Amino acid sequence: MTTERIEVQRTIRADPSSIFTVLCDPQGHVAIDGSGMLMDADGDIVTAVGDSFVVHMDREALGDIPMGEYDVTVSIKTFVPEREIAWTIMGQIRPPIGHVYGYRIEPTDDGSLVTSYYDWSDINPTWREAGIFPVIAEGSLKSTLGILARTVRRGYSH
Repeated sequence: MTTERIEVQRTIRADPSSIFTVLCDPQGHVAIDGSGMLMDADGDIVTAVGDSFVVHMDREALGDIPMGEYDVTVSIKTFVPEREIAWTIMGQIRPPIGHVYGYRIEPTDDGSLVTSYYDWSDINPTWREAGIFPVIAEGSLKSTLGILARTVRRGYSH
């Protein structure tokens, strides 16, 4: 971990395709969220850089800022089928923050090594000066990987 990026890893006993299916589905993001903030999503399964979907959020789960319910748009920045997906968040806050979330998937003999990352190295200087990062703790990323493992083990269907 650097001061501007968190990465966590977990071996998941599933093939990269099964994992990537969950990560491309807006409802999959809600299903595996370890932060407790993602309530629902609207939009189609993503298939390329530039695709987007809306996530209905509730910040109360973090207990830090009383923002209540709000929507954000997830915009795909990296899309390599069965290997990597990353996105940035567009909300009502201006200037846009510019932080990135993503997953890298590497096939292994035991399934797949999945790396979840959260990167705020290129955030807008306004938000860097505010000193609010990281918003999501390393533990939330680890929890999400655990929920992802359980989700694919049980046979995710959207």
